[in-house]
Amino acid sequence: MESFQKTIKNPAKISGVGLHTGNRVKLLFKPAPVNSGISFVRVDLADRPAIKVDCGNLMDSLQSLRRTSLGNDGAEVQTIEHLMAVLSGLQIDNLLIELDNNEIPGMDGSGIEFLKVLKEAGIIEQEAVKKSYTIKEPIWVEEEGSLLVALPSNDYSIRYTLSYEHPLLKAQYMGLTINPEAFENELAASRTFCLQEEAGDLQGKGLGRGANYENTLVMGERDVIKNRLRFNDEFVRHKILDLIGDLSLLGAPLKARIMAIKSGHSLNLKLVKKILAQKARYELGAMAAGSAIGGAIGGEEIDASLIMKILPHRYPFLLVDRIISLESGKRAVGIKNVTINENFFVGHFPGKPVMPGVLIIEAMAQVGGVMMLSPEENRGKLAYFMAANDVKFRKTVVPGDQLCLEVIAGKLKARIGQVFAKAYVEGKVAAEAELMFALA
Repeated sequence: MESFQKTIKNPAKISGVGLHTGNRVKLLFKPAPVNSGISFVRVDLADRPAIKVDCGNLMDSLQSLRRTSLGNDGAEVQTIEHLMAVLSGLQIDNLLIELDNNEIPGMDGSGIEFLKVLKEAGIIEQEAVKKSYTIKEPIWVEEEGSLLVALPSNDYSIRYTLSYEHPLLKAQYMGLTINPEAFENELAASRTFCLQEEAGDLQGKGLGRGANYENTLVMGERDVIKNRLRFNDEFVRHKILDLIGDLSLLGAPLKARIMAIKSGHSLNLKLVKKILAQKARYELGAMAAGSAIGGAIGGEEIDASLIMKILPHRYPFLLVDRIISLESGKRAVGIKNVTINENFFVGHFPGKPVMPGVLIIEAMAQVGGVMMLSPEENRGKLAYFMAANDVKFRKTVVPGDQLCLEVIAGKLKARIGQVFAKAYVEGKVAAEAELMFALA
């Protein structure tokens, strides 16, 4: 059954103090059109810059300790995770959020006040189908005793285990299928927390300036200081709240079974990036090799042996492992698995191996050559690389990376061809260029 996108019916306001900056801030929630997503607008800055909720706008973890923040062109919005969890929990897809300072208000340290305001504004369906993403194959990330796993599922559920050396943080476990009712009843009111000995250190780093015993559960040796728990297992519930907020940066509702052990913002966001990389590979046709190219070259899969029948390249200069998607003469996607055994790593930055940029361009050109030579009229010809224009290198490529090479046809004449090429690593552009070929 199809689900439809949602926004709010009426504008709504809320104000408060940022947990970390201590800055006073007002938020204005506004309805937004279909397919626009969630965006923050800094109305206090010149030109009112907009910051879209997108993994590409994530601030570095060193700039955003103990919280999740976004930044774009010098504008930033800090500590978005509680609000984003509420938007995800209520299944709101499109929203414009105007704010007049740099941090989302902490309110009572949970998401419950955001939830109440948004429900009062009215949540309405829009005339567009939701675009969810279903995990296709298991993904996991880990660091220093913490683990996060995403497994294929028909719904969205989280199972979280928390266990630390503290009487109040002894083993807590919670499993929950995430839907609006469960989110409101089980998670929204759970509050952020820290240890008493952490509080002074955080404030020494310029954090927690807006925190107090009312909006943060501060744990002493045996009990919560000057406050009372709302749930016996409020800590694990809040960890799930944070995780939902971080996973919402995917930009689409998720269908997955998430299993977490002591994960925090840093690990959560590593999982987000891995899910986005998987999503990008599948959108490029990575797991549909046979069906995607069926009929293009007699129904055969374009693996390395078949590529060598089309291109005059051999190891160590064949830089494409396989073609995973091919629209004859229009578009092609290839894969190059970069391993430490590549011969060029012996002499190219041997202490810190980096794939030469010219070879990334060559790999894109080889995919372009396969695409141009696939039409029946070009069989038996050779594609000679003539020129590379507007070449840009965006990030380094190192051993262990998988290059996803996408080539789209530009102008194609009888003997001259133009293609536009991009090389991706984990969904991010590593290099791009406009390439020219001569067919002979």
